[in-house]
Amino acid sequence: MKIEGNIATGYGKGAYFLGQEFYKNKFNEKCGFIPFPGTLNIIVPEEKLEYIKKLKNSSKNTIKSDEGFGGVKYIKAILENSITGAIVFPDKTTHEENYLEFIAEDNLRKKLNLKDGDKVKIQITDF
Repeated sequence: MKIEGNIATGYGKGAYFLGQEFYKNKFNEKCGFIPFPGTLNIIVPEEKLEYIKKLKNSSKNTIKSDEGFGGVKYIKAILENSITGAIVFPDKTTHEENYLEFIAEDNLRKKLNLKDGDKVKIQITDF
């Protein structure tokens, strides 16, 4: 399944959490990469919200809360047919449900020269 959406600026909270050793170690163990400290925020169209809810609710990929850190569900995905990463669904989030948070080992805004409003495609790989 492919999802298209537009890049948006987030709140900066992903940078803090992904910079913590707990999450670095867990994502490296489960996804095979240490994530760049920050998420790429992608706003998806309203008509994709049901599908995204199903993805989130049926995902068995989890990082359980521990050491004072909240749990995270994740789904492996590929951005723009070339960047391996994951869509993350933190237990605690301040984003609306039409925001997807994508993580990868690189700073994706810089690597792909992305700015707010740019359209991107995500291919779900493990659903």
